[in-house]
Amino acid sequence: MSNRRDFIKKVSAGAAGVTIGGTALGMSAKSYNRIIGANDKLNIAIMGLGRRVGAYLEPLARKESNAELLYLCDVMEHQRVKAGKHFSEGLGYMPKLENDFRKVLEDPDVDAIMNATPDHWHTPGSILAMQAGKHVYVEKPCSHNMKENEMIVEASHRYKKVVQMGNQQRSSIHSQDIIREIHNGVIGVPYRAVAFYLNSRGEVPVQKATAVPTGLDWELWQGPAVHRNYTSETWDYNWHWYGWNYGTGETGNNATHELDVARWALQVDLPNSVYVEAGKRHFFEDGWEMYDTMEATFKFDDNKVINWDGRSRSGQNTYGLGDRGTIVFGSEGTVFVDRGKYILYDRAGKIIRDHTSVSSESGTALGGGGDASTAHVVNWFEGIRGNEKLRSQIDEGAVSQAMVHYANTAYRIGHGFDIDSKTGIMYDREAMKLWGRDYEPGWEPKL
Repeated sequence: MSNRRDFIKKVSAGAAGVTIGGTALGMSAKSYNRIIGANDKLNIAIMGLGRRVGAYLEPLARKESNAELLYLCDVMEHQRVKAGKHFSEGLGYMPKLENDFRKVLEDPDVDAIMNATPDHWHTPGSILAMQAGKHVYVEKPCSHNMKENEMIVEASHRYKKVVQMGNQQRSSIHSQDIIREIHNGVIGVPYRAVAFYLNSRGEVPVQKATAVPTGLDWELWQGPAVHRNYTSETWDYNWHWYGWNYGTGETGNNATHELDVARWALQVDLPNSVYVEAGKRHFFEDGWEMYDTMEATFKFDDNKVINWDGRSRSGQNTYGLGDRGTIVFGSEGTVFVDRGKYILYDRAGKIIRDHTSVSSESGTALGGGGDASTAHVVNWFEGIRGNEKLRSQIDEGAVSQAMVHYANTAYRIGHGFDIDSKTGIMYDREAMKLWGRDYEPGWEPKL
């Protein structure tokens, strides 16, 4: 145990899902913590320095986290510089700035990677990190398609790495409290959940061929995606709406969160079927290339149902409850829960309890962060150390992610389909053609 890295590797070799009480090493938690306290500093690297990166300063700056940020990595120079200034001011030291994450993975001092890249990089980058011996915190969506969804889970087991998906509401205290009450019968038997996201995004520029922006490593940005010439407005967020080569639509961008809460509340796993009605309903001549409005219905065992109402460019407050959240219906009442509060109603719709959290977690604002994000990252730190059970271990996160892929697939083929709720296989030949994706030659993720 004299070598810190060897110690962390030994402790976390089966740490995902391990709770300290009787520990993995067969000693008391008190004795275990006394030993690990002198050895458990975590060296972290962040891969991808876009809008989400601001949420990572607080968990890294906490003295109790005992973490050091070694690298800030991004393919855009000005993002590296901006993040370097931000983190150096907040941490009191300057991490190394790096363009190519592969060089970061070569550094044996790095224990863990926070993967906040665009969607097409989430699984391939996470697998490469695990193969290099690093634990992974991967932002949602954890995968670009169903094949990757399976691969990232398999990789976490094969390489014995602690992998958490960034669906941070799992670490929200008020969400945990009300979900626990739902499971204990506060609204009777829960049978349906409506998850919604309402935003008023504007027009998106039509793509035009242009020079690669100064400071951008465009080829590395594309990485595993099929490479093409650069078009304006692609690299900076609008890749979400420019086809399926890089992004996963608004469903992958935001539905992941609320669908996960709905599934958590209903205690269901994979669905038996999916049906989708979706289309482009706004700014018909702009550059947005996929649906901006989607209604999806997922059916599960025990006659349970989850509905998704996602409107990217219509901010009408349909439910009178804000711009995003989850409504859970039960035989004896209803619960609404979002990132800042929950409301408990009786069967007649009378408010029984209206609980507003002190959480600062953001809603539809780009980037953001807050208490739940901090708690989620800290939970990952402690999961690596073997002190806590992960709140969204990749095995669990990938189940919610599958719902996103089913909805996107149904939209792309134009009809719904049945699903094997045990294996996840889609009972539709056309749908199964979208199980995986094409990769740039030489960039295919491999286990």
